[in-house]
Amino acid sequence: MSDEGSGRPQIRLAVVDDDPMVRTALGMMLGGGSGITVVAEAGDGEEALSVVPSSGADVVLMDIRMPVRDGLSATEELLRVHPQLKIIVLTTFDTDDMVLKALRTGAAGFLLKDTPPARLVEAVRTVASGQPMLSPSVTAQLIAAVTRTDEGSDADRRTRAAQDALAGLTERERDVADGVARGLSNAEIAAELFMGVPTVKTHVGRLFAKLGVENRVQVAILVHDAQG
Repeated sequence: MSDEGSGRPQIRLAVVDDDPMVRTALGMMLGGGSGITVVAEAGDGEEALSVVPSSGADVVLMDIRMPVRDGLSATEELLRVHPQLKIIVLTTFDTDDMVLKALRTGAAGFLLKDTPPARLVEAVRTVASGQPMLSPSVTAQLIAAVTRTDEGSDADRRTRAAQDALAGLTERERDVADGVARGLSNAEIAAELFMGVPTVKTHVGRLFAKLGVENRVQVAILVHDAQG
């Protein structure tokens, strides 16, 4: 299905939040001529596991803190069974520890609940197109969260594992990985490294395969982990 008059594919969105007013508000923000159609709603993570797969949703806006089953658990389960889904986690706080955990599981990114409507629409479109939802400010927040939450042997273990993973990269792939970790777009990485954008895209695809990750957020976290 296409967005009428634009030829742009209609994006099917599922909204998961325990507050019905939030669900209604998000539906209103994303309706109209935005090219986005809300095809499913759920009030908790358990309900999401039932309604999201059958809805045909492309993108899920997933609240993190909910009763019955939280958004983190639901995100893990949905991506395990339906890895093609693009899940954006919603939070009230940009330093929520559960956000970091959700990104490690493969969530496409996160948004604050007070994100302006235009930015929300842009984020859904960006994720639906398979592009990164990672900005330098988000990277800084993630690194700060990692620094606060990683302690002792668990942090040491992740550092060693990340260093081992990055050791398998070529020098050029490592340069691209560093750019991704700094929140640069493919075009920005291409300009910085004097490469073509298609070449950068190829390197990013190889990074995903070699590092065993699903998105650029996970690359950024892995690069940070390797720094210890």
